[in-house]
Amino acid sequence: MSKLNIAVHTPARLGEGPSWDAENNRLLWVDIESYKVHVYDPQTGQDQAYDVGEHVGAVVPYRGDVVVVALRSGFHTYHLSTGELKAIEDPESDKATNRFNDGKCDSLGRFWAGTMSLHDESKAGSLYCLEEGKTVRTMVRDVSTSNGLGWSPDEQMMYYIDTPTRSIDRFDFDLAAGEITNRTSVISVPEDFGFPDGMTVDSEGMLWVAHWGGARVTRWNPLNGELLEQIEVPADQVTSCCFGGPDLEDLYITTARIGISEERLVETPDAGSVFVIRPGVKGQKTHAYGRVHQAD
Repeated sequence: MSKLNIAVHTPARLGEGPSWDAENNRLLWVDIESYKVHVYDPQTGQDQAYDVGEHVGAVVPYRGDVVVVALRSGFHTYHLSTGELKAIEDPESDKATNRFNDGKCDSLGRFWAGTMSLHDESKAGSLYCLEEGKTVRTMVRDVSTSNGLGWSPDEQMMYYIDTPTRSIDRFDFDLAAGEITNRTSVISVPEDFGFPDGMTVDSEGMLWVAHWGGARVTRWNPLNGELLEQIEVPADQVTSCCFGGPDLEDLYITTARIGISEERLVETPDAGSVFVIRPGVKGQKTHAYGRVHQAD
C-alpha cells in the first residue's frame, strides 16, 4: 500500500459522493453543504467547483460535460460548461425537509440514490432508482441516512448502508430487472470505528467503507465479516471513497469539516480535503448514467 496523499487540498464543509469519470479521466465529487459539484483532473492537479444552488448529494457521469446530480429538489442533469440544470424527477416533492445523499449507477446505467432528513428525523428517507425514460422507483423505505452503495463483481449482490444502523447490508440483486430482495446484515461496524458512511467495492469483491467520526477507511470481506485492512485518515469525518485513475488503482477518499470543533480543526487542518492512496488492489469501474444510450 502506498502513502496517503492529498489530491485536492480544500476545506470542504461536507465533501462526498466521489465517482470516476473514465471517459474524461477525472474525478467528480460534491460538497453537499456548499452546494458545489467538483471536477478534479489528476493530470493537471486542478479542481474546478460549480455552484448548483442547493444541496447536492451525489453526482455521476452522463455524456461529456453533462452529469446527473441528486439535488435536494430531486434528480437533474447539469451541464458543467453552461451551468444549465434540467429537472428529471423529484420523488420527494412532498418532503421539504429531506435531501438526497449518496448515490451511484449500476452497470445498466440506473442511478440509485437515497435521501435523509435535514433535521435528523429517524426513518424519514428512502432509496430510489432512476432509470432513463422511466418513472423513479422506491426501492427501500424507512431509511434514516441513506449512504454507501456497491455491487459485487458478478453483480449478483448489492451492498447498502443506512448509517445510524451501523450495519452493512446485502441484497440479492437482479441486474436485468433492477430489483433487490432478501436484505440481510453482513457486517456490524464497532462503535469505536465511528459510523459507516460511503462505500465502494473492489475488483476482488471486498468492501471499502468510509467512517464518519472514525478517521479511517476500512476494507472488509462481506462473505465472512472479516476486517482486512484499515487506512488512517487525518480527518475525523471520512465520508466516502471510490477507485479511479486509468487502471482503477487509486482510491480517492472524501472528508468533511462540519461537526468538528475549532480546536480539533487546528489539530486536523486538512479535514475537508480529498485524499488519495494506492491500496494495492484495483477497483471496479464507475458506471455512467444511461449506459445503453451512451453506447449508441
